[in-house]
Parts: sequence; structure tokens; C-alpha cells
Amino acid sequence: MINYLVNKWPEYFKPGMTPRKKRIIRFLLAFLLTFITYQAILEIITVEIPIFGFHDIVDLRNPQEIPPQRRDFPGDYSQQNLEPFLDDLVRQNYWFLSTQELYEYFIANPKKPVPSEYGDRKKVMITFDDGNKSIYTHLLPILQRLENKYGRKTKVVVFVNSGFLGRQDSLIKKVTCQDLRDGMQTGFYDIQSHGLNHENLTKISMTALDRELSQDQIILRKCTKDLDPNQIVASHIAYPFGAVNKQVDKYLVKYFSSGYLYDSLKLKLRFFPPNKYRISRLTVNKKHSAERLSRLASGSWLHKLIGKK
Repeated sequence: MINYLVNKWPEYFKPGMTPRKKRIIRFLLAFLLTFITYQAILEIITVEIPIFGFHDIVDLRNPQEIPPQRRDFPGDYSQQNLEPFLDDLVRQNYWFLSTQELYEYFIANPKKPVPSEYGDRKKVMITFDDGNKSIYTHLLPILQRLENKYGRKTKVVVFVNSGFLGRQDSLIKKVTCQDLRDGMQTGFYDIQSHGLNHENLTKISMTALDRELSQDQIILRKCTKDLDPNQIVASHIAYPFGAVNKQVDKYLVKYFSSGYLYDSLKLKLRFFPPNKYRISRLTVNKKHSAERLSRLASGSWLHKLIGKK
């Protein structure tokens, strides 16, 4: 193969080509082919799971939810784009992972075997940070419409700051405990932690850090106690501002099984288990169209080429 490529080298490289030049070209071609082969094999064996991180959902048809009536936030995403994106995923029969499913089937050691009904389905996780009221007023109706349309339940992860539950005086209104219970009872919400008061966990005292983690878990589990006999609620955390360090790690293990970043990367599972406290998420904002999010969810070009789920 290498000799063939060298002999087929463009004519303007051939005049006066010395044996030394040919050896260099052979080496470079061999290196290039090896690298391409390695990357192709790596892509084939990689389990790629896109985890989308949303914040507030706004209805562009409502003047009260757009400037100048409402402040514009970088993480806002429109209801009008969210629904077609989720519709596309449900229509294609994606597996909407909960935090516990991701942990048990892909991260834990030992892992549980993936149930047969999920084996050949593409995987995705949809998350919403901060416990904004829109996950109840705007998101929940979308999930209900999709269930009525396709006859399938769509589960999303809501990372909640329990210290703000029910607050109506903040810049963005927050969900109540009853809102969370409604979403959980109907099977749409996977309720997890986002810290008590959305503090940067790397910049507070150890006492405050322990309180941010422990109290958020206590409040969320108290809210959902009768709905959550196995205490799955608040077993996983998304770090406020995506901030975490080794010092925070020492406290995390006391309360949570895994932790989520906000680093604009997909979770990629290969030879070795990932750091369960550094799970990557894709950042989402208004610049992302529904079509672009669908492309991000669909996997790499090689996965599409070989039909890998």
C-alpha cells in the first residue's frame, strides 16, 4: 500500500526524488494511515452520549417573556425551538436516560447490563438547571403533548436549588415543591441536586460547602419522600457554574454518586470508566437551533456511516 502510494505520488514530486526522500514519504504515509486507522477504531468502540444542559425556557409568543418586559439571559431557550427538538428525538425512539440509569449502566463499577429493550437505541440525556418555574409551565406541557402524540414517556433531569423553591421575587420565578412532585408523579422528572443556594462550591468555606450539599439533598428528599422509596432523588449533582475541584470532591462522595460539569463536551465512554464526578454536558443557548441540537444528538459522522446506535 505504501509503495503504491509513493509510486502514484504527483509527477511534480518525482523528478530528482532521492531514496532518502522516498523513505521520508513512506514514513509519513505510514504514520498518516496508522493515525487514521486508530482514530476510526477509536470512534467505532466509543459510546458517545450527548447530555444537553438547558436553563430557562421562554415563550417567544408572550411579550412578558421577552425584552424589554423581561431581562434577556444567555441561557434562555425558546419553547418554540425546544419542542421540535424533543419531538425529533422521541420520533427517532431515543433512550432518554435518567441520572441513575446513566450511572448504573455506563459508569458504576461493576455496571449493570443494559436491558435488551434499550440495546439498539441511541442515547441522550436532557437536563435543566436551577429549578426555574418554566420547567413546570413550559416544559411539562411539551412532555405531555409528546406522550399523547407518540405514546412514550420522555424523562428529563431537573437539577434544583432547593433553597429557592417557590421563590417568586427572584429575576426568574422558581418551581415549588408541589410542581416537582407533579412532574415526578407523572413520570417526567428525574429530580437531582444543584446545590442549596447555587453557590460556587470552589469558593466557599468547608462548613458552607457541606451545608450546600447536605441541605439540598435533605430538602429535595423531604419534598419527594413518599414518591421516592429508594432515595434516588438528589443522588447526583450538577455543579453550579460548572465549578468543582479536588477539595469539593472530598465532600461529594458523602452525598452523591456522580457529578455533572457544564463544559460543552459530549460524554465519551471508551476503554476505562470515566470520572463519575466529571460528567460532561453540552451547553445550550438561544444560538442553537433545533436542527443543530438534533445534529449534536445524532453522533459523529463515522457513527452515522456505520449505523452505530
